[in-house]
Amino acid sequence: MGSSSGWKSNTPRNRMRKIVLGLGFLVQGLRCLPWMAVNFFLKDGLKVDPSTLQLLLVSANLPMVAKPIYGLLSDSFYIAGQRRIPYIAIGAFLQAVSWIVIACFSPSNISFYMITLYLLLGNLGASIVEVANDAIVAEAGKQTTTSSKDSQSSSSGELQSFVWMASSIGGVLGNLLGGIAIDQVSPRAMFFLFGIILAIQFFITVTIHESSLNLPKTPSNVGVRKQLSELLVALRKPEIAHSITWFSVSYAIIPALTGTMFFYQTQYLEIDSSVLGISKVFGQVAMLIWGVMYNQHLKFVPAKKLISAIQFVMAVFMVSDVLFVKGIYRRMGIPDSLYVVVFSGFLEVLCFFKILPFSVLVAQLCPPGCEGSLMAFLTSAIALAFIMSGYLGVALASRIGVTENDFSGLSTGLLIQAACTLLPLYWSSCIPDEPKTKRKEQ
Repeated sequence: MGSSSGWKSNTPRNRMRKIVLGLGFLVQGLRCLPWMAVNFFLKDGLKVDPSTLQLLLVSANLPMVAKPIYGLLSDSFYIAGQRRIPYIAIGAFLQAVSWIVIACFSPSNISFYMITLYLLLGNLGASIVEVANDAIVAEAGKQTTTSSKDSQSSSSGELQSFVWMASSIGGVLGNLLGGIAIDQVSPRAMFFLFGIILAIQFFITVTIHESSLNLPKTPSNVGVRKQLSELLVALRKPEIAHSITWFSVSYAIIPALTGTMFFYQTQYLEIDSSVLGISKVFGQVAMLIWGVMYNQHLKFVPAKKLISAIQFVMAVFMVSDVLFVKGIYRRMGIPDSLYVVVFSGFLEVLCFFKILPFSVLVAQLCPPGCEGSLMAFLTSAIALAFIMSGYLGVALASRIGVTENDFSGLSTGLLIQAACTLLPLYWSSCIPDEPKTKRKEQ
């Protein structure tokens, strides 16, 4: 393929592709801005308990599970001769409506069920946008400047790193702004601000035609049945099926204690909300650095080694949380706020580090023509795994007797969490070191 198709080339079409993906993943990263406010809106406005908070936040992600359906639609049904850009616009519109409507209600005028409904609508829009963006990344990542498989891996890794860094920059800006604003303005103002940002994304997107992105040409009347058939063929490949299964289970098996830790930090330790914002900024900066490190030094390291190492480090940080809850760091002279900023902030994003090398691997394994469907299936499986992890965490918190006023069993829960994190390492052989096609050439 000519150099005009290469990711590094600076043609007008590739610049437009960078604009679409950069804006899309930047706004995706900014989603942490309203979601930080949601935590305080539910805790202080609606007076929910830790388990209810976590149940709502986890359940709001249910639209993410249907991503394969959105992927099939995006792959199969063209709107005005396009199959990616219109879906990004639709998703941005749904999100804008959701957040602006929520902003119009005070805590006394909105019920728990109503806010759940609008959060579901917002995540439906976010899911559609993510599916379309991920499909563009998968398609563009296959366009290389040479026929070399090493070049394909490099191009795919560079594109994945670009969107990863765009998302991380959005996360840094969103958390920084949220950490500052949460003490200065109401959560409703933060909801409205993000709604306006989404409206701007919508209006920019509708002015762009998909032909300017230089994506691979595919038949316009593929049909859902054919796309579903191709997706099933891809999932029957052992390398793909085993990898996605392991990756999903590696998340689902860990009981998340997110809501419990939020209450422990804000209510029991009385950590200031701005500190939590700085903590999230630290985590997003870590994700940004990880994207740069991966692109420059780690993209040729076997995915299995990277992912297994990250899984082990996650368990180590969870054990560190046990020492934090027991007050050992405090007795060593380390302030709680410092630990929350550095260690908690890093641990919160550490589980996402695995996604970058795994996405590159799946993009290389993905057969041509079903990029949108397969990447959507992957993100759906991850979303379902996070939901199961959240529900498992609620069950664990209930079993060990943790409430908004009693955190005596939290250290036990964290130890169980760390042990569950180590379990997937025993069958990490499900992840191939490199695609079969590359091994055959070698």
